[in-house]
Amino acid sequence: MKILILNGPNLNLLGKREPGIYGSRGFLDYYEELTKRYPNIEFEYYQSNIEGEMINKIHEVGFSWDGIVLNAGAYTHTSVALQDAIRGINTPVIEVHISNVHKREEFRHKSMISCACAGVICGFGLDSYRLGVEALIAMKG
Repeated sequence: MKILILNGPNLNLLGKREPGIYGSRGFLDYYEELTKRYPNIEFEYYQSNIEGEMINKIHEVGFSWDGIVLNAGAYTHTSVALQDAIRGINTPVIEVHISNVHKREEFRHKSMISCACAGVICGFGLDSYRLGVEALIAMKG
């Protein structure tokens, strides 16, 4: 299996940004653990603060890879363009969030991408990514 982990804006600041919400651990440490946990999966990690770069990455892997675990950050709540990109590919996408967005500000309750994704996982900290990977494994079954 080939799985892309795709993070959006400000997620490069994990471990530094609002640790009360997102924790004090950087993503690359977690990513290293994730890849060791699933040695038979080929992972790639990509993070961008730029919406168009995220769309390009979705297009790049969206017809040949087995899955995408996507944390679109704030673009989750605003991006019809990401929704269209997800709808335009064959690869299943699992939307993930570190925090439980439904316990936060009202604007975070609405996702523009959920309707195009195979599923949504939120509120389990960085472990939301592992749960997304598990969902893709089960779908490939």
